[in-house]
Amino acid sequence: MDVMRVAVIGVGYLGRFHAQKYARMEGVELAGVVDADLERARRVAEEVGCPAYAHWREIPGRLDAVSVVVPTVHHHAVASEVLGAGIHCLLEKPMTTTVEEADDLIRIAADKGLVLQVGHLERFNPAVRVLEEQVSHPLFIEAHRLSGFKARSTDVDVVLDLMIHDLDIVLSLVRAPLEEIRAVGVPVLTPLVDIANVRLVFASGCTANLTASRISLQDMRRIRVFQPGTYLSADCMERKSLVVHREVTGGETPSIQPRLTSHEGGDILYDELAHFVETVRTGGTPKVSGRDGRAALELATRINALIAEGLKKAKDFGSPVNMPGGTS
Repeated sequence: MDVMRVAVIGVGYLGRFHAQKYARMEGVELAGVVDADLERARRVAEEVGCPAYAHWREIPGRLDAVSVVVPTVHHHAVASEVLGAGIHCLLEKPMTTTVEEADDLIRIAADKGLVLQVGHLERFNPAVRVLEEQVSHPLFIEAHRLSGFKARSTDVDVVLDLMIHDLDIVLSLVRAPLEEIRAVGVPVLTPLVDIANVRLVFASGCTANLTASRISLQDMRRIRVFQPGTYLSADCMERKSLVVHREVTGGETPSIQPRLTSHEGGDILYDELAHFVETVRTGGTPKVSGRDGRAALELATRINALIAEGLKKAKDFGSPVNMPGGTS
């Protein structure tokens, strides 16, 4: 295809950014922006220079690909429609609300021969790419993803909102069966869990400890990986990488050789969308496929089940906690 016609479905906070990136992408025509709130769609459309619609089926002519950036509860309904119509789809994370819904989207995309990419944006962060290049046998991983409270992100809990990024990264690095999960979470400002900690033990001998909070007084997005002879740190917020290698010369005591790299500039959302466009053009496999999105969602779902079990025990014991989706 000479010019790829794309649309963005859902132009709230994040969808607006999708529209901005597509609008300046070479070889791409932003055929329209879509939102149930037509006035919001019109504001974004005026900003990026394209038509606005209340439904994607109103867009005239063919559509080659879309970004689906609606609330998570609507992911399956919207994505199944566009895939069923033969349109390639980039679906924001978390992929769906249930694993069964994710399986259905994967099936439709496979039957139609379509690209289904899931928006785990951090995989395109240059600091994370260093981990992908350097990590070969991880034995301990520690991740902290902390942010201040933002009311716009409270349609899902902190595991599906924030931690799922690190779950996806850990699964991409370890690639071994999971043997044990320990999880704890607490609803603090919302009825859903706002802070969580998870310990994962893999068959390869790797242990991962992950903390996510959306009620922190400081922002942090950092992953540290330890493997024989190497320590790596990826600061996803500052886009900096630290790689420390052990070096032994002759019979001397091992020395530490650190290498700090700052990945300045760049636009990881643009890179993610450009990768999606290129994958559609070439018929390749996306960096974050539907199966990758499903794996992260399945693990997040298991973690949330354990957290809910722990909160129920606390409530039965008499602790004044708010249960997810309810009150004490």
